[in-house]
Amino acid sequence: MNKTSPSLHTHSDAEGTWVQLHGRWGAAELGDRRQWESVQKALREHSANGQAGWDLRELAWLDHIGAQLLWSHWQRQLPVRLKTTDAQRAMLARMERFGQIPPPRPQRLGLNDRINALGLLVLHGIDHFKHLVELIGQLVLDLLRLARQPHKGPWRDITGHLYSMGATALPITALVGFLIGVVLAYLMALQLRQFGAEAFIVDILGISLIRELGPLLAAILVAGRTGSAITAQIGVMRVTEELDAMQVMGIRHGFRLVMPRAIALAVAMPLVSLWTTLAALAGGMLAADLTMGISAGYFLQALPDAVQIGNLGLSMAKSVVFGIFIALIGSHWGLRVEPNTQSLGAGTTASVVSSITMVIIVDAIFAIAFKDVGF
Repeated sequence: MNKTSPSLHTHSDAEGTWVQLHGRWGAAELGDRRQWESVQKALREHSANGQAGWDLRELAWLDHIGAQLLWSHWQRQLPVRLKTTDAQRAMLARMERFGQIPPPRPQRLGLNDRINALGLLVLHGIDHFKHLVELIGQLVLDLLRLARQPHKGPWRDITGHLYSMGATALPITALVGFLIGVVLAYLMALQLRQFGAEAFIVDILGISLIRELGPLLAAILVAGRTGSAITAQIGVMRVTEELDAMQVMGIRHGFRLVMPRAIALAVAMPLVSLWTTLAALAGGMLAADLTMGISAGYFLQALPDAVQIGNLGLSMAKSVVFGIFIALIGSHWGLRVEPNTQSLGAGTTASVVSSITMVIIVDAIFAIAFKDVGF
């Protein structure tokens, strides 16, 4: 170790034991990782509350970085026995003066501050809603353009998204749907057996799964799986400046990014919903056979009489709306991502939360508006 490297050792004299510091204790030297670890290890061997004094007079250099290191090791108070030069004493005095300032107390928000914060949230919500409405309008115009000039449509993008958003989602949706059907059937069996109404499990499972739970469960899974992927894909394009390049080239974001995803999800979502519903019915059928002895043949025979075809049509129409809104919300948050990774993560999280919330709200609206359909 050369003479400029920060170091310390102990020595004794008539006044007692001293910790003698040598070298340069500055930002340039302590910025080196090896020297920093060496100094930290040496400081840990000398307690700040021990009997030894501290002698800084042999230091070749001491700046605020070194002084801050010593001040922290001394637990924010000067040792009882300390030898320094006048310049070092002045620097440590500044540490003592400004190092004892307590952290600022959190400011309590008054009524006006809370009203202003609420107003800002409302304005942000209105801004997001405005952009979403603009996306819907642009989607309608892009669909009209595609109808007029179908040969110029991004069909390869649409089919690619149809596969990635629909076909690859079938395993997870089937597994979750099957397990949900099993759980529902077991829970219903415990209650229906008390009243001797085991046969009504077909009606309850059919209505609940085909009309509500099947499409809702599929939409929530797709919103978490595909909605986040849409936001991440478009957000990365923002970070890598691909969106700016597309704008310079005259390529519209709505026609090449939003519309293919909306069409793909509008087509895939009803199919995924139907697949999830069938898997859930299979799980319920299996559980009903094991718990109440209701055979699969009776289940399949009684299901068309228990559930009218209008329920299936309502669930398919609802799924189309789910798919379009999931694509629009995912694209909305992706287009609003700032060119940094923190904004990308926040946008992806907001996209999933917004999509799932939208799915529940739209499902409630359909349930109220079409309460007489299928009964």
